[in-house]
Amino acid sequence: MDPFASPHNLDRELHSLLAQASSNLCDWFAETASQSPMPESFELPEVYPAKEGVSNNVLLSELKLLMNGSYRPSHPGSLAHLDPPPLSASIVGDLICAGLNNNLLAEELSPSLSSLERNLCKWFCKRLGLGDLSGGVAASGGSISNLMALVMARNIAGLESDPRAVFFASDDCHVSFLKALRIMGLEQESLQKVPTNENGELEISSLISSLTKIKSEGKKCFAVVATAGTTVRGAIDPLSEIAEFCQKEKIWLHVDGAVGGVYGLSKITSEIVKGLGSADSLTVNPQKLLGIAKTSSLLLVANKNHLSSTFSTGLPYAEPITGNDFHGGELGIQGTRSAESLKLWIGLRQLGEDGIEKILIESIKKRYYIESIIDTSKFKIISGPIHLLSFTPVNYTSSQALEWSIKTRNSLLANKFMLSRPIYGNRYYLKAVMGNPNTKFDDLKNLANLINNSID
Repeated sequence: MDPFASPHNLDRELHSLLAQASSNLCDWFAETASQSPMPESFELPEVYPAKEGVSNNVLLSELKLLMNGSYRPSHPGSLAHLDPPPLSASIVGDLICAGLNNNLLAEELSPSLSSLERNLCKWFCKRLGLGDLSGGVAASGGSISNLMALVMARNIAGLESDPRAVFFASDDCHVSFLKALRIMGLEQESLQKVPTNENGELEISSLISSLTKIKSEGKKCFAVVATAGTTVRGAIDPLSEIAEFCQKEKIWLHVDGAVGGVYGLSKITSEIVKGLGSADSLTVNPQKLLGIAKTSSLLLVANKNHLSSTFSTGLPYAEPITGNDFHGGELGIQGTRSAESLKLWIGLRQLGEDGIEKILIESIKKRYYIESIIDTSKFKIISGPIHLLSFTPVNYTSSQALEWSIKTRNSLLANKFMLSRPIYGNRYYLKAVMGNPNTKFDDLKNLANLINNSID
């Protein structure tokens, strides 16, 4: 059997392989609710290639082993992380993307798909209010989007050779910014953490005093990072106020909207992230709530020329593009990229604007509901205006909260509910994310009963 698809006629071996693999995947989905979100144990197939290639039947049986050992995001009890089940159309988009195997490095390697990505980014920019000069690029995850934003901000500020340059972000900013420090060759103190208030929001007054302090030390700031949806409690920084401050001080504003940025797509929920359109750059991850198959992250910028001026080195091995556009490989850190925007595009087409809005509204309704039925005489709840919340026992010490979090998480898993166990403020919490459309209100009622009964 030829392992490559025939370019001359219908490849029946490929057709059979895809049909059986798809059938197995559908069976895996169908049995999910009868299983646990996490497998209790699993068996790995042979990892290394044999001397001769194996048959399709062997491949399919080995795939089943991996599938049976996988986390099940479609399970109604899968509420631990920002990982919802994938849209059916997005699964198809991922398959077609793999089959086409186009490369968004250069226009000639992905004619229609490069154009699709540019136009999709423009649509997001328009809906989120970034203005007429805006544009963007897809990236493999929010960490890369955030890194590119900081590299771009430092370049535009003319501080790429200044090892003392700093940027500000809240105490609750994402860990990707710590990684960005190391990659960019910056010192640990280059990330200036700004305290948050009781709601987990960056304090403007502290930001102002922190900028004054670093100026007195002869240091320069190249960016302020505002978070639209923190990881543990879903807090939204005061975006409009921070934007006003940045405009006054002429400092780049990057909004990490990987978690909550998509709420700006609906008029009903956009007030939650008011000020999003004032950003100079914005990370949005549709994979975290809208069911787009991983990975799906966008870096959007108010002025699309800043991407090319920062990252373009020229592609001497590719035909130049006519007009004002640049090859995809000149708009970010990544060169070779798969057409991840295909599964985003087809997923959004399947949902429609009404479907997008329904997901956003339902996620908040579920968070409100479970928050209302967790016993606040027993638990301290921390949350924000979006779809996640965390809770910890009120009268427990930190060490008792640690023991409780382990015991209760295991007990919930035994009842087919999976929550995560973050540490926040030197104390362990359990976190529930209301981004799974398969989770119904009756499921949440059962979950809350288990939580409330975890403390006598």
